[in-house]
Amino acid sequence: MATKTSDLLAAAAPRTVAVVRGIADDQFDLPTPCSEYAVRDLMNHLFQVVVNFQQLAAKRPAEWADKPDFLNDGWRDRFEAETRRLIDAWADPASLEGVSPGMGLPQATVGGMVLLDLTVHGWDLAVATGQPYQPAPEAVRALHELVEQLGPNARKMGVFAEAVPARADLPDLDRLLAGTGRDPVWAAGTR
Repeated sequence: MATKTSDLLAAAAPRTVAVVRGIADDQFDLPTPCSEYAVRDLMNHLFQVVVNFQQLAAKRPAEWADKPDFLNDGWRDRFEAETRRLIDAWADPASLEGVSPGMGLPQATVGGMVLLDLTVHGWDLAVATGQPYQPAPEAVRALHELVEQLGPNARKMGVFAEAVPARADLPDLDRLLAGTGRDPVWAAGTR
C-alpha cells in the first residue's frame, strides 16, 4: 500500500541518500546553511529525524532529548535502510489519520514535516559538501503550502529563520529555501 506522503518520501529519499553517501568523513566539521550545525551535527540531526518520524507515523512517542551519534561504522548504509523504513511507515494509510499524540498536529502535517526535513536538509548537506542536488520536483511543490502554513509558528520556535525575500520568478526550490529562512545562494564562508 502507499499514500501520497510515502510516494513523496520515496521520490525525495534517494536524492538525499545520494548526498549522504557523498559526504566524506573529513567534511564533518564544515559549516552548513544551518548556522548552529556543522555537517556532522546536521547529519546526526537528519538521521534522528528519519528514525523518530517512523515512530511518529505509528503514533508512538519519539525521543528528541537524546542526541545520539549515528555516524559510526556503516552509517551511510544504515541511513539508507532507515529512509526505506520511514517510507514504509508512512505508506500505511492509518499513519495519516487523526492528530499526532506527541506533536498535537494533524498526522498529515507531521508527514509533511519529515518530507521537508529530508528535502531541505538534503540541500543543506549538498551545498555544505560541494555536491550537486536536485530535489524531487513533486516534493518541492507539495512543500510550499506546508512552509507557508508552519512558517509563523516555526519562526517563533526557532525552527525556521526569518524568511528571505524571494522573487516569484525564482525556481521552486529557491523559493522553498527562502521560506525556511535559508539563502538559496548560500556558500561556505558567506554566513
